[in-house]
Parts: sequence; C-alpha cells; structure tokens
Amino acid sequence: MQTILLLFASNVFMTCAWYGHLKWKFLEGRSLLTVIAVSWAIAFFEYCLMVPANRIGYAQGFTGYQLKVIQEAITLTVFIGFAWLVLKERLTWNYAVSFALIFLAVWFAVAFKPAGAAAAGH
Repeated sequence: MQTILLLFASNVFMTCAWYGHLKWKFLEGRSLLTVIAVSWAIAFFEYCLMVPANRIGYAQGFTGYQLKVIQEAITLTVFIGFAWLVLKERLTWNYAVSFALIFLAVWFAVAFKPAGAAAAGH
C-alpha cells in the first residue's frame, strides 16, 4: 500500500509539471525556458517520491514490469482528475474505454505470477 500511495503522490507532482503550465496564470507570457525550469522544479518532488516507491515496491516483491504498469494506471487516474478539475475537459467514452483497457492491463500484470519470478527471488 505504501508503494501505491507514493506512486499516487508522485504522479500528482508529475501531472502538474507536465500539464499545469497549460492553465496556470503565473506562467502566461513567460518564455518556454522559464516554463521548463518551473516544470523541472516540480518534477524534482515527483522523483523524490517515485524513486522510493519503486525501491519499496521492488523489495516487497513487485517486478519492474508490474511497477511500471501500475504506475501508468495511476498516472491515468491522476490525469483524469486533473483534466476535469484544472483543464476543464470532459472524459468522453473513447477515453474511458482506452483507460479501462489500461486498467485491465494492470490486472493482467499483477494477477499472474511471472515466469521465472521464483528464480529471481520474487
């Protein structure tokens, strides 16, 4: 659970770093270099959460593949909220279906024990 919470928190920062500048008034009229610098500063905190999340998750038995698939699903979950609240965009049926398929991929990634996991210590 700690891994999931850290991944969720890290994705809040990364979503803000990647997409926040599209709506933040304080960055309007700023140079692209300034926007990139602000995004990097925000992304620093994402890394401060993502790296421990992956280390803890891997130590607890998740594979690298599982961590990546879970992270992508969390990214989409965070983005849906961000797009709705900040960007004021609606979730249309085609995006909902796309996201559902990705969440199905998470289930496939974690529901079955990967081949060779016992030999690798997981």
